[in-house]
Amino acid sequence: MKLKLEDENRFITYQDDPVIQKRRWIILIVLNLFTFMSTLDGSIVNIALPVIAKRMDLTVAEAEWIVTAYLMTICAAILFFGKLGDIVGKIKVFKWGMIIFTLGSLLCGFSFSLPLLLGSRLLQALGAAMTMANSQGIITDIFPTTERGKALGLIGTFVSLGSIAGPSLGGFIVSGLGWEYIFLVNIPVGLIAIAIGWKVLPADRTKLKVLIDKAGGLLFPLFIIALFSGLLLGQQVGYGDMRIVAALIISAIVFVIFLFVEIRKPEPMLKLTLFKNPLFSLSILCGFLVFVANFCFNIIAPFYTQSILNLTPSHAGLLLMLFPIVMVIVAPLSGALSDKIGSELLTFAGLIVMVIAQVGLARLHSGSSIILVGSWIGMLGLGSGLFQSPNNSLVMSKVPKTQLGIAGSINSLVRNMGMVVGITVATTTLFGVMSNLAGHRVTGLVPGRPDLFLSGMHVVFMTSASICLVAAALTGWRLWSAKRTLRREHLRSR
Repeated sequence: MKLKLEDENRFITYQDDPVIQKRRWIILIVLNLFTFMSTLDGSIVNIALPVIAKRMDLTVAEAEWIVTAYLMTICAAILFFGKLGDIVGKIKVFKWGMIIFTLGSLLCGFSFSLPLLLGSRLLQALGAAMTMANSQGIITDIFPTTERGKALGLIGTFVSLGSIAGPSLGGFIVSGLGWEYIFLVNIPVGLIAIAIGWKVLPADRTKLKVLIDKAGGLLFPLFIIALFSGLLLGQQVGYGDMRIVAALIISAIVFVIFLFVEIRKPEPMLKLTLFKNPLFSLSILCGFLVFVANFCFNIIAPFYTQSILNLTPSHAGLLLMLFPIVMVIVAPLSGALSDKIGSELLTFAGLIVMVIAQVGLARLHSGSSIILVGSWIGMLGLGSGLFQSPNNSLVMSKVPKTQLGIAGSINSLVRNMGMVVGITVATTTLFGVMSNLAGHRVTGLVPGRPDLFLSGMHVVFMTSASICLVAAALTGWRLWSAKRTLRREHLRSR
């Protein structure tokens, strides 16, 4: 991360360069724009699937691959691009990711058949993976430690905003303009961000002189494809199907082989030594659990608001927007506060608030008032906002500067895997409860039986509350350990 100046016999970092420091908030805006768009495109398509399926004459199962192909590609490629960023430069990879994502978005908007749309989505996902894998590393490189929590908090806000705001924002775009515009809206924003980024993003100063890990680069995507295919197809045909069982077994075997290969390599794609730091590992795990819980809400809430409360899509969208709105307000404040008082207490408080909100959502019914529903949704946004920014800061602050790219990609990977696992947990639990009560296999809403859905919804939200409670217990242990360490150091100093 050091560059020898030609005119001065000294070394400087990004944080010592006054020109870069003057531009750091503009750089953050560019990073946030692509973070928001790439994350948004993982969830915004959900609400457009019925329209796309009707236009292209697709089955529901075929249409779902428009969403899952995007998420699978990101998860499969993100570690590779994180490592590539450490080798050739995080900013260079991010810049090319901006171009590829914008081009993919343009092609998606003009794709009028499933093969073309899937191909365009794969290209778009590669660009998204390139930007996601390196944005947090760039921030950690450029921002001083006194502002790092605030900066990571803002990017964490846009990550969660993109993942949660998709259904509500997509509803307005599809209703007013058409499904193509959920992709085409990225074009003007992307071009502006590219123009600004090419001007303000500095040259890379951190590069590792190592070879690309080809074995890891092949094994990890194979693991992701086998795992996601098993999880997502299992919802349609049942997890007892031998093909699904085989896919999950293959994913487990490939993952074990991947770990064995990575342990033996001197410069692996996934630096497993990072996980020897308990704070890093615990923060990554808690981040994963929170995204699982949030996506349980993201899947269930639109059905509850529209099918049970009988709200219109636009009114339901406005109600669900309370989550990202509250989060946008709270997360930057939480990030800034973590720079002053530390991150452990804030992450613990955020998780406790999320547990309370999830339990509140589990008590809703068909006669619940809009004010009560909105209060619990807003509280969930409050808890998530308190948690995300300090947790991102904890993850990135425990990593050597030469490994910021791979650490950022790990953080983004577990976030995207959390989305997929959250979808799987929510739908499997919901339809499992409904099928048990109905006495036959249920894979959708049953007309005239809102009680079936509500029973399943209650179990889903109690499950997500339990997931948040596990994360809170782990974070509470981390907070207690940190305080105990401080007390020991204080006693020694005396």
